[in-house]
Amino acid sequence: MVDRIPAPAVGAEQRLKELGITLPPPPTPFGNYVEAVRIGKLLYLSGMLPVIDRKPQVIGRLGGELTADEGRRAAEIATLSALSAIRAELGSLDRVTAIAKLGVYIATSGDFRDHPQVADGASDMLAEIFGPEMLSGRIVLGVASLPLGLPVEIELLVEVAE
Repeated sequence: MVDRIPAPAVGAEQRLKELGITLPPPPTPFGNYVEAVRIGKLLYLSGMLPVIDRKPQVIGRLGGELTADEGRRAAEIATLSALSAIRAELGSLDRVTAIAKLGVYIATSGDFRDHPQVADGASDMLAEIFGPEMLSGRIVLGVASLPLGLPVEIELLVEVAE
C-alpha cells in the first residue's frame, strides 16, 4: 500500500493543450444508466468504451482479430472518453485531486497474455495528463466479451476537489 498525499491536478487542462490532445464529445449511455455519479469527494465513472460520437472505433478481441498494440490504442480512446465524461461532470480536469482506481477489462481470445501492455494504454495516458504521481492501483481482467463487440472497457474512480 502506498500512503501518499495526492498532488493536485492543477495543469491537467494545460497538459492536454501541450500534448495536442482534443477530447471527444462526452459519451452518452447505451442503456438505462448514467456516465458519472458523484458521492462526496468521489466521482465514479461507468464503464468507458473506445467509442466516439456513439461509434465504435475498434471492434474485436485481443489475441484474435486484434493485436496488443491495437488494444492499447483502444484503451487510450476509452480513457479519452473517460476524461471527457469527467470534464462534463466537473467543468475541468483540474478539479481531479487523485485517481483512486483504474479497472481495465479486455475482451480476449483464450490464450491472450499481454493484458498489462494493453492496460498501460490507459495508465500511460493518465500519467501523461495528471502526472506520474497520480497513478493508482488497477485491476486488469480478461473477459469473453464486452458491449458492442468492443475490445476494451475501462472504469475510473477519482477524487475531486470540493
